[in-house]
Amino acid sequence: MKKKLTVIPGDGIGPEVINAAVKVLDVIGDKYNHEFTYHYAKLGGIAIDEEGTPLPQETIDLCKASDGVLLGAVGGPKWDKLPGHMRPEKGLLGIRKALELYANLRPVTAQRSLLDASTLKREVIEGVDLMIVRELTGGLYFGQPQERRQGPDGEVVVDTLYYKKSEIERIIIKAFELARIRNKRVTSVDKANVLESSRLWREVAEEVAKEYPDVQLEHMLVDNAAMQLIRNPKQFDVIVTENMFGDILSDEASMLTGSLGMLPSASIGSDGPGLFEPIHGSAPDIAGKGIANPLATILSVAMMLRYSFFLSEEADAIETAVSNVLEAGYRTGDIAEKGEQILNTEKMTDKVIENIECKIKN
Repeated sequence: MKKKLTVIPGDGIGPEVINAAVKVLDVIGDKYNHEFTYHYAKLGGIAIDEEGTPLPQETIDLCKASDGVLLGAVGGPKWDKLPGHMRPEKGLLGIRKALELYANLRPVTAQRSLLDASTLKREVIEGVDLMIVRELTGGLYFGQPQERRQGPDGEVVVDTLYYKKSEIERIIIKAFELARIRNKRVTSVDKANVLESSRLWREVAEEVAKEYPDVQLEHMLVDNAAMQLIRNPKQFDVIVTENMFGDILSDEASMLTGSLGMLPSASIGSDGPGLFEPIHGSAPDIAGKGIANPLATILSVAMMLRYSFFLSEEADAIETAVSNVLEAGYRTGDIAEKGEQILNTEKMTDKVIENIECKIKN
């Protein structure tokens, strides 16, 4: 198989973790007879500094001509005082919109070897295996108008929550399709007791559920969902929700695993390339020190292989290697307990690669 990839290192620790992911992908290509070619592009803060925009047209063109997109991280305090349309995050929102990536998949799996790294009790998180499906191109983040103005009583701000029924329907269908190959349970999260958009969301979920009689649907208000993720996360299989709620809940869920550095994500659409990235930020405080956790980005490569290229065996090889390395006691600083062996970014990546190579030889 031959695949052309656009690689966007981004800001902060992005280049470091992307470098690790590309190394792992090269090993997969070599061992399973695939050819991956890379074209590098700018997005976020570095694009602002060098191109004067958070999302250059060249980056959009490269991504659209690719089979998949790997992204490191964007943003940082250096650009916090820029006007909204020039913030690094606008580049991320823009590329999602340009590629029509409406579904963000964020798996949360409690690694047995990392149960004690979480701030929650072991018995609460042991066995957690859930998928958050977040709508990605609608809602408050994209609603118009978005403005700040002077009103008769002083300054006024306006943000608009806008959804089309078709946008809600396609993301809920995606959740049901995923649940069908998992544990056949969908929790639709909304705020239907307050928001009209959530009432429509709930109606659409009920309509879609009729087409999936083998999948159980439950509704949950977002404030209760936030509590239940901490109280009893094992009750969830697939959680589907709108853009802002999904953004918040997925970051909350990340702490079940003990670190943002452990969680991958996939952003996919109906056609064209998907975008694969860790959910952690750019961590500028540790950028350049070689100590960033590369595992979320490496696991994002596994998601690309599984969900875009349908290479399940190759994806399994990466995921198993990560689990084995953690079971062997190797850690980066963000997930290390007292007395555990701490590796830097490069050495942790090497351990994953060694494990993949060893599995294939055996």
